[in-house]
Amino acid sequence: MIKLTRPKCPNPQKLKNDYKYSENKDALKKSTYGKCMYCETKIIASEYGDVEHIKPKSLFPELTYVWNNLGFACEICNRTNKNDNYDEKFIDPYLDNPDDFLDAVGAIIVPKNGNERGLYSCDILRLNRIDLEQKRNEEIMSIKKIVDEILRNPTSSIRSSLINELKDYIKEQSEYSFVKRKFVEEYCEKTGLKIF
Repeated sequence: MIKLTRPKCPNPQKLKNDYKYSENKDALKKSTYGKCMYCETKIIASEYGDVEHIKPKSLFPELTYVWNNLGFACEICNRTNKNDNYDEKFIDPYLDNPDDFLDAVGAIIVPKNGNERGLYSCDILRLNRIDLEQKRNEEIMSIKKIVDEILRNPTSSIRSSLINELKDYIKEQSEYSFVKRKFVEEYCEKTGLKIF
């Protein structure tokens, strides 16, 4: 989960009675880089993605058509895991900076220093479900190969090119960027590699 910026609602008129209106939904999708706002899985063409009510409409019906309560999420995080679960401890990536509450140990997302909000959000969203761990592990293995190549290659032009490739790989637009960035930061600290 990464910090997000909610755009201005493109069509407030349609929002009054259709929170899923396509133009508004596309703006929310763009704000998450086409990823689920929670697990950071890219939502592909074969899935539609959900307009997510951060505070569930079943518990907060007055927020059903409120732009600041909407986001873009995958079906698993939205309907299967979070569903109607909500507590004020829940991390809203549009209002909160997830870095304040969450950390990553390899492919596993953990609450930062036992943080209660981080723990609650991890549990509700099941951010460490097996399929996510496997996908994040594959990404980490790819990063490790790039970093190892950087460390083995003393030639500055090749090294510079690899560092740029690594920076692109962990941009917030990329899938699982939170875990990948945390891994690179830790790996660089261990190896003494300076890329930031």
